[in-house]
Amino acid sequence: MLLLCGDLTDFGLPEEAHLLVGELSAAQGLPIVAVLGNHDYEGGKDQEVRKILSDAGVIVLDGDSCEVCGVGFAGVKGFCGGFGRGSLGAWGEPAIKAFVQEAVNEAIKLESALARLRTERRVVVMHYSPIAATVEGEPREIFPYLGSSRLEEPLSRYPVDVVFHGHAHRGQAEGRTHAGVPVFNVSLPLMRRSAPEGDARAFRLFEIPTRTGVAAAGRVPQEVTAPQVPAAQEAAH
Repeated sequence: MLLLCGDLTDFGLPEEAHLLVGELSAAQGLPIVAVLGNHDYEGGKDQEVRKILSDAGVIVLDGDSCEVCGVGFAGVKGFCGGFGRGSLGAWGEPAIKAFVQEAVNEAIKLESALARLRTERRVVVMHYSPIAATVEGEPREIFPYLGSSRLEEPLSRYPVDVVFHGHAHRGQAEGRTHAGVPVFNVSLPLMRRSAPEGDARAFRLFEIPTRTGVAAAGRVPQEVTAPQVPAAQEAAH
């Protein structure tokens, strides 16, 4: 599996989506699951971008779920709002309430997607972060714009094996939810900085344990022959 965690285009333009489809032809035959990021909404053409990717065989999730090779995938874009005690509350001006409601709506979409899955193994794909740990390293002033703790709540109510997100380019590569679910920040700039010197590949490889006893693996830049191996990255801008 190839997972793409948003910002698949620079300005959300259809021509950029067509370029991405051309790049993804190198992964022909590999199932691809994606979510959109904030860049993909910039041009107001997100529905066109989604259709171009879908027509090319990419499974684009937005509060949806799917099953591939016995593994369930739930995906949302997510939204801003802050973390923990720093979360913005829905109080005051209508604009503030609408902003907070957007984060709540994304959390509800994620919960609905997880509720529909009946698989033993579950993977969550999103653009914004559900925890503060993977945005540490970014300026504290912009933490509220990098994700929302509201996205973590559904991850505590449903069994999830792993979460992938992008967006926080100067954050940390790994963290965990309060329930212990591993969360990986796979933004492309971060992946490039954390790659071994001289290794141009920027991706995280994660192996899902199965009933057949496949062992879990971390970020290992080597050939993997075991089945059901989701890899994730945030597409290049």
